[in-house]
Amino acid sequence: MAAGSDRDNEVVAEQRHVDRVYERLAQLRQEARELRSAGYAKGQERHPGALFERDVMVFQASRMLRELETEHEGLVFGRLDTVGPGGVHHIGRLGVRDPDFEPLVIDWRAPAAAPFYRATPEQPMEVVRRRTIRCFGQRVTDLHDDLLMPDSAPQDMAVVGEGSLMADLSRARGGAMRDIVSTIQREQDEAVRAPSGGITEITGGPGTGKTAVALHRAAYLLYSDRRRFSGGVLVVGPSPVFMDYISRVLPSLGEDAVELRALGEVLDGVSATRLDRPALTEVKGSARMRKLLRSALADTPTGAPTELRMVYRGQVLRLDEATLRAVRQDVHRMRVVPNRARREAAAAVLGALWKVAQGTGEELLRERREVLAADLGDRTEFDDFMDAWWPLLRPASVLGSLGDRERLARLAGRSLPADVVTALAASWARSVAVDGEPDWSVADVALLDELRVLAGEPGEGRRGREFFFGHLIVDEAQDLSPMQWRMLGRRGQYASWTIVGDPAQSSWPDAGEAGRARETALGRVKARRGFQLSTNYRNSAEIFQLAASVVAEHVSPSELPKPVRSTGWPPVVRAVTPATLPSLTAEAVDELLAAVAGTVGVITTMDRRDEVAGWLADRLAAGPRLRVAGSLEAKGLEYDGVVLVEPADLVAESSTGRRALYVALTRATQRLTVLSSTDTWRS
Repeated sequence: MAAGSDRDNEVVAEQRHVDRVYERLAQLRQEARELRSAGYAKGQERHPGALFERDVMVFQASRMLRELETEHEGLVFGRLDTVGPGGVHHIGRLGVRDPDFEPLVIDWRAPAAAPFYRATPEQPMEVVRRRTIRCFGQRVTDLHDDLLMPDSAPQDMAVVGEGSLMADLSRARGGAMRDIVSTIQREQDEAVRAPSGGITEITGGPGTGKTAVALHRAAYLLYSDRRRFSGGVLVVGPSPVFMDYISRVLPSLGEDAVELRALGEVLDGVSATRLDRPALTEVKGSARMRKLLRSALADTPTGAPTELRMVYRGQVLRLDEATLRAVRQDVHRMRVVPNRARREAAAAVLGALWKVAQGTGEELLRERREVLAADLGDRTEFDDFMDAWWPLLRPASVLGSLGDRERLARLAGRSLPADVVTALAASWARSVAVDGEPDWSVADVALLDELRVLAGEPGEGRRGREFFFGHLIVDEAQDLSPMQWRMLGRRGQYASWTIVGDPAQSSWPDAGEAGRARETALGRVKARRGFQLSTNYRNSAEIFQLAASVVAEHVSPSELPKPVRSTGWPPVVRAVTPATLPSLTAEAVDELLAAVAGTVGVITTMDRRDEVAGWLADRLAAGPRLRVAGSLEAKGLEYDGVVLVEPADLVAESSTGRRALYVALTRATQRLTVLSSTDTWRS
């Protein structure tokens, strides 16, 4: 370990290099601005290629400026000292070369930077010393070294700090996820740099860095094949809270060409945040909903006329409700999407009118079908009827119409129990009108997307319009319903995929049904590779021991990651009563806010979230360090300290029971307090 003066000397030396990098960066920015100005000037020249040259120059210069002007937290964060002369390489978020094209900083995604993440004492990859450099703005504030080849180290080589990973794990958490670009470990780096084609699956337990690895993989893919992926990478996560939590990671890596959407935002024009009760979510997410949606589309729309009367050559031709219903069924049997079937529907109605005319016994009406169709079909009254009888079917209107319990019960038949029909109808009735704005649940979004495809869009043919991406990253994939897999599959028909999840944390009860939907969504992609992350960097050993005990009988030992550190602070479990719970919750929160420097999360059931937040209203108003989250909202998040309220209620809330509790128990990095009125959650 270097003495204090050695540390200071090393900081000064690294500061000189960082200063040189920023000076060069300022020069490159100025050159990019001059290139952009020259491009605009090209547009004033009067020859055929001038405008093209202008566009190319301005585009290239603007892209360079975006990269160079990104506010990087620690542009230079690493250094490799390798065997042999000239073996010093600095690693950073952006590649920077001096005027002679010698590298001042190597982009972390470049092959030359791989040893920074993959070298170990057992396989040092010619790396003698690996140094992590921590900066605040342009100022070097700290260093941490790992000596990988002690026998090859010069006698005067200083080794500073306790190692970068352990130092980073002890840092307080804030309100947003930090990137891990300076501390990516070997098993994580292998997943980050996996080939871009096909399907890459990243699995691992809580705290293994799955989400961070997936986001760094997005940045790596754009670096390695920007032309293929630029503007076409979609990251999907479970909730807006989660997406906001991870939203700063990619910009901190200099990437802004990636779309981040929660599951409730995947369908353009819809943004849903409301979560149904778990039992209702399971019904809406099941593949059996497809049959119900098809029936809803084929049913007579609300407000459609139930009779058609037209006068032809002095005779009244009438189609009653039963006849019109039969005509509608005949049109739907043609397998043409409804919003593209207006012509077929009109022809069918005219055909039914011709049959009525044939049965009148009047000789004047017994003529060719096309003559009658041409006459009646050109009338305004017929167009008005068709507009009302075969309207454009909008997904929101169709799903909203199922808020009518009688209608829903008729369409569902015996496929849904009466209590489920009541719950579904109440949910969809609520969705239709809340202050004039739709209030869809997250589970509804996949149903709306299914209806979009089943109904079709005018002018788009049989399949409707789709939205394609070059690469999809799906986080918390173990929780996706079959209907949600179908929604994502439409957007990834021609994409490569990165799928991130942990079966042990699954909240979807029927793994087989979800698995079949997933395979359908992924298509026939043959190239597949998997990465199992086995190290828990989030939880202390004391906290994870308790978390693992609640699912020990439900998961295999291989699914449980190994924690890398111990804090000496075991979880605190306190007995409460309904009467003392509010005050003891507030007391536990105060203790944790005083004990940890970062965030404190209070986790409870979804039904009780607002009630618990009310107990802590004054503390929540005091600042952003304290958060209250329902069990489903806590997925993917982490806090320095956690207060878990009534764990037995979390088990009872979800059909996956102990897996939901396991998730909640693994959100804390430093301290955990459990408040419980019963011990049943332990057994």
